[in-house]
Amino acid sequence: MIDLVLEVASWISIVAGLFFMLVGTIGVLRLPDVYTRLHAAGMTDTMGAGFLILGMMLQTIEGILHGQDTWWFVLVRLVLIYLFILFTSPIATHALARAGLAGGVEPWTAPTDGDA
Repeated sequence: MIDLVLEVASWISIVAGLFFMLVGTIGVLRLPDVYTRLHAAGMTDTMGAGFLILGMMLQTIEGILHGQDTWWFVLVRLVLIYLFILFTSPIATHALARAGLAGGVEPWTAPTDGDA
């Protein structure tokens, strides 16, 4: 029973991660300026990769429960990778946004009725 629960939770997490990756990629391609694209890229990193790594962790836990002794090392690596992404992605996004502001890149504003 626990195998089925882990398997279903794992695949739900992986599909959710793929969804966030796809939506974030579309956002990077379709959004109007660098700041909104940075938001889409940041969400892709943290949410998409987070759900994908969570799904892989659940698969690894299932392997550990079946007596595969070396899989704990894979689990530790996945946790460390997620922590690295969790800390570096917001910092990199913030640094890029500050560099854009310092370089004079203006945020996009919606056109008003008088501009058309």
